[in-house]
Amino acid sequence: MDGDVIKLLCDGLPAEAVLTDPDITRSYANDMASFCPAGRPAAVVLPRTVDQVRHVMRTATALRVPVVPQGARTGLSGAANAIEGCVVLSLTAMNKIIEINAVDRTAVVEPGVVNAELSRAVAEHGLAYPPDPSSWEECTIGGNIGTASGGLCCVKYGVTADYVLGLDVVLADGRLLRTGRTTAKGV
Repeated sequence: MDGDVIKLLCDGLPAEAVLTDPDITRSYANDMASFCPAGRPAAVVLPRTVDQVRHVMRTATALRVPVVPQGARTGLSGAANAIEGCVVLSLTAMNKIIEINAVDRTAVVEPGVVNAELSRAVAEHGLAYPPDPSSWEECTIGGNIGTASGGLCCVKYGVTADYVLGLDVVLADGRLLRTGRTTAKGV
């Protein structure tokens, strides 16, 4: 089965986006919670676009292969740990800040944007992004959302979820779901 999923993944992704070397894939097996069980991934994929993520999900679903999404793997919960034979979907290459709208006080970012980079980018517009997990210099927004991370400022300013207005989510069958809104205020 590993060969089938790898071949089909390679059919729709750039060659450099599919990692299969066991020494490399092993390094993606777990997050910082190395005491939690982790399996051996069949492949690690590093998509750069939403369409590439959709291809990964369609392929994995068609072959009934589990997918484990990962950010920077700085979490301490084991939530990003691989399952034996899975496809690790590393979203770190999707690291663009697409838009900062100072008037509406919103930002549109890809999941691999590092928390500290977003904080510095919005500060240039006189804004603040206060969620600050202890790994904020390396953790990613997607991982922060996936683990409901907070930080020292969360007591005063709230956790990551308090700053998410909307999401584009790729479902297991590859469909794209849009949730929320793009304005700071909505009904």
